[in-house]
Amino acid sequence: MIRCYIALGSNLGEPQAQVRSALRALAELPKSTLVNCSRLYGSTAVGPGQQDNYVNAVAALDTDLAAEQLLIAMQGIEAQHQRRRDEHWGPRTLDLDLLLYGDHHIASDTLCVPHPRMHQRDFVLRPLADIAPQKLLQAKFGGINSATFKDTNDLWVLNENDQSQPA
Repeated sequence: MIRCYIALGSNLGEPQAQVRSALRALAELPKSTLVNCSRLYGSTAVGPGQQDNYVNAVAALDTDLAAEQLLIAMQGIEAQHQRRRDEHWGPRTLDLDLLLYGDHHIASDTLCVPHPRMHQRDFVLRPLADIAPQKLLQAKFGGINSATFKDTNDLWVLNENDQSQPA
């Protein structure tokens, strides 16, 4: 099995419920096991126009699915949550991004891993730091950890005791 890290985000409908539902769907993927997930975070929207705040999390998934198969499954979960792709970086019911797929580097027309902008996004790095081994964080990001981050006006923990396990 390959350990993957998947970012989850939502700012339409009921974002916390959407993220929790997506975690349940990831846990049900064939040939896969949901290993862990971060706390839920709130973040200000990055993108066009005035958007509602996001709910973000990161999940660790062990899978035997090939990266492209996993991407297709993730897009299926987005579709189940009525994801529409009308506007780049626009509001969405659910966004799932494959951040890391083991140590693989993938550059295809449909998939780029590691995610090319993950290191620029605290709303990805902070939840990732909740669940990723320090060894991985040191290798990829120079040793970030959950203590690296503090709540700001742009990113905050929604519930300190929430481990975001699917309900």
